[in-house]
Amino acid sequence: MALTGICLVLFVTFHVLMNAVAICCPVAYNKVCLALGANWYALVASMGLGLLFIVHIIYALVLTVQNRKARGNDRYAVSARPKSVEWSSQNMLVLGIVVLAFLGVHIVQFWARMQAQEVMGSLYTYEGVQIPAAAGSLFLQIAFQSWWTPVVYIIGFAALWFHMNHGFWSMWQSCGWDNQVWLPRWKKIACWWVTIVIGLFTIQAIVFTVRANQNYYLTDSALMNQYQEMFDEHFEVVSEPLTSEMKDIQRQAQQLQNSGDMFTNQIEMQKLNERFMEIRSQLEQMYAEHNDNITRLMDLANAKETAAAPAEAAAPALEPTEE
Repeated sequence: MALTGICLVLFVTFHVLMNAVAICCPVAYNKVCLALGANWYALVASMGLGLLFIVHIIYALVLTVQNRKARGNDRYAVSARPKSVEWSSQNMLVLGIVVLAFLGVHIVQFWARMQAQEVMGSLYTYEGVQIPAAAGSLFLQIAFQSWWTPVVYIIGFAALWFHMNHGFWSMWQSCGWDNQVWLPRWKKIACWWVTIVIGLFTIQAIVFTVRANQNYYLTDSALMNQYQEMFDEHFEVVSEPLTSEMKDIQRQAQQLQNSGDMFTNQIEMQKLNERFMEIRSQLEQMYAEHNDNITRLMDLANAKETAAAPAEAAAPALEPTEE
């Protein structure tokens, strides 16, 4: 419990710092999301993090069952909580369940729509727009434009504060750092550390909510240009196998023209030409869908902006690329 708790505290601290990037520079935040996408190191880290949570939860359940068995019926003898015992220490399992439920919402809103989609080779679709996995600021827009998201997050942060505040100093006690000098110090350090981290999380959730309801992530010109670059890069990746095959067909056709058997060459040339035209048609369809996706994002941005300020005319910040 203590060792996994230390790792999870470090992860939460890293997460709040990463969110700070989204506050200061959303464009840079999207670059961080790209670096932490479906890369081998990010996938290994995600699997390791998942394992930490599983081990932490299993040990929490095992220790709870052991404590209940050890106390037996005596645990009902005294209902009042001693002053020396923290409320959170008696409710760590309940707090952990609330935190786990909050984590489930967070995973569905972000990880499942970003890294998981990238691993499967697909894109999350929102109101007809296929969103690149690295467009983290767009996922902030989707999540925090709903009124219930900040409510759920703040409840989750409150439970996380109680859970981490007790767990932070308790893990050092479990590791043997429990003398009368250091234990009070760890309790103070825990309170300050956890309060700062959870306070920053809460501020970030409020800022994300305000910006999302102002449609900042859909109307900022720098972000919109970055989205287009992501769309273009995705199109290059998905179209690369077809363009490579077209180049290979052109090389084969050149070789056939330089050979001598005209009859055989005509048959093969016809097959190559049919395949070439088929690939070209597929690429044209993909390119049209690519441009339509950009246009739908523009329309979505304009619709959101018009709904927020009907009197103002929203000028598109993004233009579809020309073939």
